[in-house]
Formats: sequence, C-alpha cells, structure tokens
Amino acid sequence: MPRAFLLFLALSLGACATARSPLPRRETAALRYNVTYTREPGRGLDVEIVLLPSSPRDFLFRQPQRVDTVWALGEGGSAHPLRLRDGEVRVPPGTRFLRYHYPLEPRSRGGARSFFSGAGEGDAWHVAGRAYLLRPRVVTPELRVEFTVSGTDALLPWLPDDAGVYHLRGEDLVDSGFHGFGGRRCEARVDTSVLEVALLGRFTHLSDADVCAWLAQAAREVSTVRKAFPHPRITVRVVPVPGADEPALFGMVQWSSPPSISILVGQDTTAASFTGDWIAVHEMLHLAHPTLMPRVAWLTEGLATYYTEIARARSGRQTARQAWQELTDGFARGQAAAGARTMAEVVALEGDWQGVYWAGALFTLRLDVELRRVTQGRARLEDVLELLATRGPTSSLAGFGAAVDAVAGAPLFDRLLAHQLSVPAFSDLEGLLDGLGVRIDPGGVKLQAAPDSRLREALDGGRPSDDAGGTP
Repeated sequence: MPRAFLLFLALSLGACATARSPLPRRETAALRYNVTYTREPGRGLDVEIVLLPSSPRDFLFRQPQRVDTVWALGEGGSAHPLRLRDGEVRVPPGTRFLRYHYPLEPRSRGGARSFFSGAGEGDAWHVAGRAYLLRPRVVTPELRVEFTVSGTDALLPWLPDDAGVYHLRGEDLVDSGFHGFGGRRCEARVDTSVLEVALLGRFTHLSDADVCAWLAQAAREVSTVRKAFPHPRITVRVVPVPGADEPALFGMVQWSSPPSISILVGQDTTAASFTGDWIAVHEMLHLAHPTLMPRVAWLTEGLATYYTEIARARSGRQTARQAWQELTDGFARGQAAAGARTMAEVVALEGDWQGVYWAGALFTLRLDVELRRVTQGRARLEDVLELLATRGPTSSLAGFGAAVDAVAGAPLFDRLLAHQLSVPAFSDLEGLLDGLGVRIDPGGVKLQAAPDSRLREALDGGRPSDDAGGTP
C-alpha cells in the first residue's frame, strides 16, 4: 500500500485527541461496565452497564451502526428496548441495568472488517473503544467508573487492579483508545518503559519475538529525539492483514490515558522487511510532543514526519543520505500537491494531506535549523519538546511557540511562522537545502560541504559530508 495513501488515512481519521493526567484510584464509582467476550453466534461483546442513583441518565454511541437495541432492566427484572436516536439513549426512571450486544464480526458473509469497528480472525479481535462503548453524553470531571472484562484475555489501555477491575474516569470512556481481545502477548522494553503488545492473529513467517523486537527498535529511536521514552507504559495492538507482505500498512495512536497504538501488518511479511518500516516509529514519535488543542495537524504530523527520518538516521537504521533522500522525496510530493499556494492555504485544507504533512515537516526542519543557528548550536528542537513535557500533556499552538522562544532566548516562532504562512509553501526549500549541503542530483541526494553542513550533521546524527570522505 503506498505510503502516500497511508498518510491520507492517518490524517483523515485523526490520530490525536485529548491527553490526561493519571487517574486517582479507589474513588467511589457512579457507573460499572461489565464486558463479556462471546463466541456464539459470532464473536462479539455483551456489555452491561450497572446504574446507580447518581449515574448519568443520557447516553451516547459515537458510532451507533452495529448496535440495534439497548435493553433497560429494572430492579424487578422487567426489560424493555430503548430507542436509539442518532446514537442517543435516554434512560427511563427505575432502570438498574443497560444491556446490549456488539458484534465484532461483519453481519454478512464477506462483509468488510474495519480497523475501528472490528478486525480479526478466530478468537483474536481488534476494536476501538469508541466504536462499541455506550458512554454518558455529558462527562463531568468527578465521574468515576469501574470496568471489567471476562470471556477472554483483553489488552486495554489501562491497568486493572489485582481483582481485574479497571478504575477509570468518565473521560476514559470518551478517549477510550484501542482494545484487543484474545490473541497472544509479548513485551517490548526500552530503558524503564514497557510496551505491552497484543498480537491479534497469525503470521506466516514472523515469530512473536520478531514483532516485539521491531517495536522495541522503534521505541529506541524515539529516545534519539527525547531524553527517555515519553511514557512508562503504553499498549500496542498488531493486526495481521491477510494477503499482504508489507511490514506495516497503517498505524494510529489514540490519546487514551495512557496512549494506545494499533498497527496493521502484512500477514506474509518477514522480520527482515522491518528494517525499512517507518510506520511504527512515526506513531510512537507522536508521543514525543504534547496534544495540541485545538488540533494543529500540520504541526503534529510535521513533527512526526520530520523526526521519522531523522530518528532512523540517528539510530543507524538508515544512512544520513537515505534520510535526506526520504525527506526531499516527500518535499517534492508536497510541493507538487501545493503548487503555488501559500502554506496558509495548504494547511487550511486537511484533505490536502500531502501538502499538510510535508509543509509541516518542512516548517519543522526550518524551525530546528533556526533554533540551532540563533543559539550557535546550544539549543535544538528536541529541547522544546523536553520543555513542553514539563508543562503537561496538552498545549496549544501559542504554547508551543512560547516554548520555542523560551529555548531560543529570543522571539523566533511567530516571526518564522508568519513568514512561512505568507509565502508559497515550498518556495524556500531550495535555499534551505543548499545551505545545508543537500544536493538533489539525477542519481539521488548527495551530501556535501556547505555553510550549514555541520549543522546538518548535528541534525541527522553527525555523519560527515560525502565529499569529506565519510560513509554516505
């Protein structure tokens, strides 16, 4: 599957949502969810919501397509169906339980399986929490929830207590991440951080250890951008795609608390093919920056796209020349999509995904270069990410800019951004590359001595220029 299409899919689905601080444990719950994995007549989830007098009375399915009926049950056992109006459910007085069935498998033979609504085989299934969970329409800060799963081994974003109960905030039902049911488990580690991995299906050539080694490598590459992996624990679901041999076809991070990542991997891929994969590290690099609210796709995707190539060069998985080849090829695609439009015009249209991703990546490169230049190499863009991490899991475009200026020791961000937004999106590309010593020849990129070539070497890991006798 072409990389360009995958970038479109990631942008159109929206990788990032709201991040939150850790949950205080053992507060009195106002709701309890009991989720049971079922196998007959097809794989699915039976969901029971236990209501208390203090529970909310208005509920909502964000994606109501697969649930036909929600049953309201009273204390005496009476049951009657509730109408779903645009996914909304109003709980009648006296209701003690809400119950419904969510089918993971397509309803018709040959029906499409969905990354969000249900994908899997046998007893290994992947689904987004927001697809199957009926949650309160309005979530208040004080709402606390208990959550249990039975019938199979589950990998959810959260950690259960010793009794298997997850203690959540109501907000966890809103940003509920990805969920895995069944399958196998392995762990990937980087420094003191743990990636809990669910393998949701079978692979032709890969062992479970191969998959976890690939994810561990990606996590180590994130640590070339940040001082340490950004979270002590995250969860990752790996879903095989039958008939495909690409190492990774698509991935996404969701800002559950902690974050959860899911990746589609070709069922027939080999461990050797992971050497060329970029999707796992790209998704993990989203953990290196705060969630921007409101969403600023060109900046968050630009950061991850730029650092995907830089981090792979710093780790040695690709050479500096290969990294700049990938970057310049991407800039060329972005430039072709943008035409003569200004950066402001390009990023205003999120459907122009090539322009959005690569205009963002070019701005990120220029910002990194300018930070290093104005501080004579004492500061870099990674220092901005470290500073932002001390200020909480969320920020804004203005907050990001303020962190840049603090690291630079002078106003920089607004001036640079105003200029870039006002000119054709890629008009400054050639001059920037020339100054860095990145020359695009018919046979590919060549790295050479130039006024800022030492700065370029600091960006990509300190590899010398080709004409200085270094390894390309």
